[in-house]
Amino acid sequence: MRRFFFLSMILLGFALSANSQESAFQESEFFNSELEKSLWEKGQEDVFQLFRAVGFEQAGSTNAWESLVDELDQIAAKNDDKVKLLRQVFQKTHQRLLKKYEIHSSFNAMLNEGKYDCVSGSAALGLLLDRYNFPFEIIETDYHVFVITSLDGKKIILESTLPVGGMISAPSEVEAYLDSYKVEKFAQLKNPSQRLAGPQIDYSDNSIFRKVSLVELAGLQYYNDAIVHFNSQSFRKAVTQLSKAYLLYPSDRIDGLKELSFDLAYKSYGYDLKK
Repeated sequence: MRRFFFLSMILLGFALSANSQESAFQESEFFNSELEKSLWEKGQEDVFQLFRAVGFEQAGSTNAWESLVDELDQIAAKNDDKVKLLRQVFQKTHQRLLKKYEIHSSFNAMLNEGKYDCVSGSAALGLLLDRYNFPFEIIETDYHVFVITSLDGKKIILESTLPVGGMISAPSEVEAYLDSYKVEKFAQLKNPSQRLAGPQIDYSDNSIFRKVSLVELAGLQYYNDAIVHFNSQSFRKAVTQLSKAYLLYPSDRIDGLKELSFDLAYKSYGYDLKK
């Protein structure tokens, strides 16, 4: 119910924005197709659909997801051991969905081709942890996203980009992993055009370590998609994707890249995208 209310407020915010004279985008420009709009609206009740809305061109069959969920449902029904169930969630997700790490991969590419990155991989794990009532946190850092769960008061890292060794439970290893992302005092926010890509750890000047919800993670997927357009100098498309990202997750890094897109569009091509 809380998720439904939150997404309803997001869509209400968009409706108010679209009616504002200051809004740079009308609804016809905000959504790239009726399919994306439909998936966004379905996301009011099911955040899974929000992840499918990004890269909607690849939104094909969900058979792989449904098959995984059916298999895990059967395991969960027969198994009261939460540790064993968690291990099955992690292992089966890699076996069925997370087959090939590829930077910039969307959630749909994961469902249809087995290609994934840290955002889509963490989204899959987060959705499943939510389904089986595991407590969990999704952590956003400067260049990476990962998942933390806990059992019997002990933290467990779920690193989606590591199919072998990615379920980290030894306390010393968990502590070392988290320390590697510890925010440095006086660290500056990294370049907003950098993607949330993968497991590579930059040990210098970490500036972001914060919890995000599944809805906000969908916003980060839009952010990553916007960077693809930004780097190809398709600034209008980048701003459109960043507008959606910001509605789902109003963060400085998203707003920063949007402002940079406005600036470069004007300086490079004379386009005032704010009009």
